[in-house]
Amino acid sequence: MYEPKKIIVVTGHFGSGKTNFSTALALSLAAQGKPVTVVDFDLVNPYFRTADFKEAFARHGITLRAPDYANTNVDIPSVQFDLGGLAAGEGHLIIDVGGDEDGAIALGRYSHVLNSYAETNELDMLAVVSFRRYLTRTAADAAEYLRGIERTSRMKLTHLVNNTNLGMETTAAMIAESLPNCRELSELMQLPVACVTVPDFVTAPDIPDYDVMQVPVVVRLPWMPQSEALN
Repeated sequence: MYEPKKIIVVTGHFGSGKTNFSTALALSLAAQGKPVTVVDFDLVNPYFRTADFKEAFARHGITLRAPDYANTNVDIPSVQFDLGGLAAGEGHLIIDVGGDEDGAIALGRYSHVLNSYAETNELDMLAVVSFRRYLTRTAADAAEYLRGIERTSRMKLTHLVNNTNLGMETTAAMIAESLPNCRELSELMQLPVACVTVPDFVTAPDIPDYDVMQVPVVVRLPWMPQSEALN
């Protein structure tokens, strides 16, 4: 069973479901009574980001730190907080990193701070992968993409998260079909699989080799009702 470290960096391809996973993980840890701080480090996507859940996080006792320009019509890659200070604080720190090269570059600016926690085994860097997304449809393509994140961020991934989905159209069969790619990617990258996620509206398929994490779908299109998990 995967046990989150003090610091959890969540990265992956744009649209892989990083923000939904980060939010679900934060809610799960908070429900266990653990102090949780979430850093919205998504300087790439101004639409679906953890900053959207500020009020919901507060109701669950989760601290959110986000760039000053989050949730405005000004999208400037600017971070105005002390990530090193947050890392040294109490409880878990979840860092939701934007996808694509810009997100990895921004993360790389703090690699010297974060790598010091990796050296003391206090940090996980999770790669969230959806095999239904562009550029990560195969294990080989996903491996190439993830190695690019490692090079640019100057950090090493520690785990994979199989988050294969098509939003509210996700099915158990779709998740089951992704498992061979997940196994191959794990072998190619020499990384363990932290979990396979299953949306809370889907009955989990039989997955004997991996831990299953049932996750609420909190990132929804604007016309969809808010997830009950955020209430």
